[in-house]
Formats: sequence, structure tokens, C-alpha cells
Amino acid sequence: MMRIMGLDVGKKTIGVAVSDEGALTAQPLLTIKRTSKAKDFAELQRIIREFAIETIVAGLPVNMDGTLGPQSQVMLKFIDDLKAETGLPVIAWDERLSTIAVTRVLLEGDISRAKRKEVVDKMAASYILQGYLDSRRIADSSQGGTR
Repeated sequence: MMRIMGLDVGKKTIGVAVSDEGALTAQPLLTIKRTSKAKDFAELQRIIREFAIETIVAGLPVNMDGTLGPQSQVMLKFIDDLKAETGLPVIAWDERLSTIAVTRVLLEGDISRAKRKEVVDKMAASYILQGYLDSRRIADSSQGGTR
């Protein structure tokens, strides 16, 4: 059994999601208000310990044409720092439509603007993580294996 953490990293917040122990489903956990790199990483380390996280999936902002822009470079540096800080594998995952998809779901659910702002980051982290978990399952089933 293993748990995986998903991150949606922005300039002001970090949305955090965690998988169940079987790494099948993603649940939104919380949104970290960013203050300093040291405090951000300390909070992520706390979550890693609490949930016995073994792998991290971080959303990578990819341009619609598939290229990596300046924000992608910032995120790749964050991922390198996170690997060094935690000693865990950190997987960059294309997050192109995560925030848009989550916002659409929340709008369809008639969630107020204030409530949307409060939950969109952790929901986006959950969307990113679920995409990764689903891709692993698809890859496993096409190879005839199971996790």
C-alpha cells in the first residue's frame, strides 16, 4: 500500500491532495497559504509524515501548444528543490486544464465565488493527482499487470 500526494503550486497558494492507501482515488486535503519556502516545505513535510507519502505528483503548467514557458521553469526548480528537501520522487504532471475543469465543475454545482476561491486549489491538486493515478491504472491494465 502506498499513498501519493498531489500538488497544485501557485504563487500565493499550494493546493494539496492525497490518494487513498491503494493509490486509486485522490481526495482534496487543504490549501497552504504560501509565506516562505522554508515554511511551505515544512508544512509539506508535515503532511508527508502524517500520511506516509511515498511519491509526490506536482502539476506542471504546460502551454496549450505543449511547450514549457517561464512558469514551467519556475515549477521545475520548485520540483528539484522539493526532491532535495524530501528525498521523495516528484513527478511533474501536465496540469493544462486542471483549474479550468475544476472551476467548471464548481460553477455547474452553483458554488459561490467565495467558496470556489477557497476550494479551487485543493480541488485542482486532486484533479492533477487523479489524472496521474488513472494513467498508472491504464498503463498497468494495458501491460496486463496490476498495482
